[in-house]
Amino acid sequence: FQWILATPVQFIIGYRFYRGAYHSVRGGGANMDVLIALGTSAAYFYSIYNLFNMVHEYYFEASAVIITLIVLGKLFEAIAKGKTSEAIKKLMGLQPKTARVIRDDMEVDIDIDDLLIGDIIIVRPGEKVPVDGMIVEGSSALDESMITGESIPVDKKVGDQVIGATINKFGAFKFKATKIGKDTVLSQIIRLVEDAQGSKAPVQKLADKISGIFVPIVLVIALVTFLIFYFLGDFNTGLINAVAILVIACPCALGLATPTAIMVGTGKGAENGILIKSGEHLEGAHKMDAIIFDKTGTITKGEPEVTDVEALKGFDENELLRVAGSVEKTSEHPLGQAIVGYAEAQLVMLKDAESFAAVPGKGLKAKFEGKDVLIGNRKLMNDGDLDLTGIEEKISTLEEQGKTAMLIAVDGRLAGIIAVADQIKKTSLAAIKELQGMGLQVYMITGDNERTAKAIASQVGIDNVLADVLPEHKASKVEELKSQGRHVGMVGDGINDAPALAAADVGFAIGTGTDVAMEAADITLMRGDLSGVVTAIRLSHRTMKTIKQNLFWAFFYNSVGIPFAALGFLNPMI
Repeated sequence: FQWILATPVQFIIGYRFYRGAYHSVRGGGANMDVLIALGTSAAYFYSIYNLFNMVHEYYFEASAVIITLIVLGKLFEAIAKGKTSEAIKKLMGLQPKTARVIRDDMEVDIDIDDLLIGDIIIVRPGEKVPVDGMIVEGSSALDESMITGESIPVDKKVGDQVIGATINKFGAFKFKATKIGKDTVLSQIIRLVEDAQGSKAPVQKLADKISGIFVPIVLVIALVTFLIFYFLGDFNTGLINAVAILVIACPCALGLATPTAIMVGTGKGAENGILIKSGEHLEGAHKMDAIIFDKTGTITKGEPEVTDVEALKGFDENELLRVAGSVEKTSEHPLGQAIVGYAEAQLVMLKDAESFAAVPGKGLKAKFEGKDVLIGNRKLMNDGDLDLTGIEEKISTLEEQGKTAMLIAVDGRLAGIIAVADQIKKTSLAAIKELQGMGLQVYMITGDNERTAKAIASQVGIDNVLADVLPEHKASKVEELKSQGRHVGMVGDGINDAPALAAADVGFAIGTGTDVAMEAADITLMRGDLSGVVTAIRLSHRTMKTIKQNLFWAFFYNSVGIPFAALGFLNPMI
């Protein structure tokens, strides 16, 4: 029975390990397949030897059971890895297969792969948005929870961006396709998660190095054990004990300890709207002891509103708004857009400026109706040799209220002040408190003057304020903290944050921000609130805790098991 049945079954089942061992050795590495192949081969050939010599001590059952248990372990591993990839499978299943487009003034359903940039697509209530685009007609509320993790439907109107795979809850609308295929947000998320799950964290490199030393040592211990018993005249015991050592010490748990945890961590992150570029960054987040937040668009909503308009002698409010609004029409800065919006709401007629030049971190210079116009902060006014003595007190009062005072000068004369305030995001205070409770030093960085910056920072409980920082100097502030031996995180959303995000040990980009910031960052938060930063750091701590537990138990049972196996207290099957 053993000769006819057990032998072929053993070879059929064992083939996978023999092949694995061969490729492992050829590749210059050593893994569990080598140990299993050696152990089972020794048992098998010794069984054949005994069979032909009429010695009735066969080990078919030991080798067959060992292989069966190892295959069962591989099955459990495959199931575990399959579960960790569920996030990607869910994401892949989100995108609809077809889209309803307008072609030649007719509505037609086409395959999503046939869509072109610029196509006008119709989405009715209850349908999924096929690709990324911008609404050109109609309005609705979209469920974006599958992408951003935001549970509340988001209102959308003409000019707003829509994300592929999100669900249209109420009204019908038309939108123009701006990103298709691999360029859509969903495709980029899938690619990021796949890359992250296949990456190695630094702690895994340590485990790999240990495995490379561990395997040869185990082989030597097994050989020495066999030789000791062999020279003591007990060949059978020597063989059994040597095989038991090889089997107990196969470093499968050591090899799986880190990658499986990384796969789970990055997958869980994707489910919560947190995209982690690699295992290295997932590990790095738990080491952070300082974190810097950009102010505008990160701590605040990035949607400032005009709160005060004060015209100086020789100007009235309408004229001040007309000049400032007309000049700021060309600007894309949120403060400038706030002034334009306010002027239009006051029914002020705006014109185009003849020339326009932005001065980073200070404001802008323009030519309007033949006059030289400056709009910006104190630094810009000082550059223009303007005396602020008479209005300094007013500026200080506005700044103490957390407002940004925009000074306007026309032909070398101060014309007035327009104060703009940005609202704090609802989640900012709670998120910053949680981070401080986790032991992190929290900083706020901004181009605002110190008085305004401190007023905003006090509203969210931040004591460390980096004010008057020009965009090009943000990265140097990050480097300054790193030089003090700190592990620094940076959170931002704008183009000017990209160098600082890249310079930080871990860069967090708010997903509602620019593509440049997201590209430079290590972790992207699809939602615009700061609770995602807290979740990402907690996820990092949890993942690293799991990895360390995995490595501990892998070393522990090997360390305990090898001496027992060498002394004959562990049968290979056990």
